[in-house]
Amino acid sequence: MSPGQIAALVAAGAFVLLVLLLAIPLIKLGRTLDEATVAIRKAHQNSDPLFDEANTTLTHVNTQLERVDGITANAKAVTGNVSALTSLFTATLGSPLVKVAALSYGVSKAVKARRKAAQEPNKHARRRPRKGGKR
Repeated sequence: MSPGQIAALVAAGAFVLLVLLLAIPLIKLGRTLDEATVAIRKAHQNSDPLFDEANTTLTHVNTQLERVDGITANAKAVTGNVSALTSLFTATLGSPLVKVAALSYGVSKAVKARRKAAQEPNKHARRRPRKGGKR
């Protein structure tokens, strides 16, 4: 055997050793990819019922939102009616009612003042005699 043939045998042995060392991680990677494929398949199978339930839930939520929208519209109409009623009350009865309240307040103050004046002795009724003058 010539030195070239020996070198070729050593190189071939190193190449076989390199292929064997690289084959082990490649086999493990293939197993990992197989497990990932199985996991993805299971997740896909389990996601269908989840999406169906999510669609059902969204349908119910939309139904409830439509009801809330109707309630909100009714509340808006009631608010408008109350506002119109308040404006009508203010225009028709508000001003006269304020005038009547002011008049009754003034009358009650005047009556109280007269009663108080009637209960107290009249201070101005007695006059002092003038100095040096006739009475």
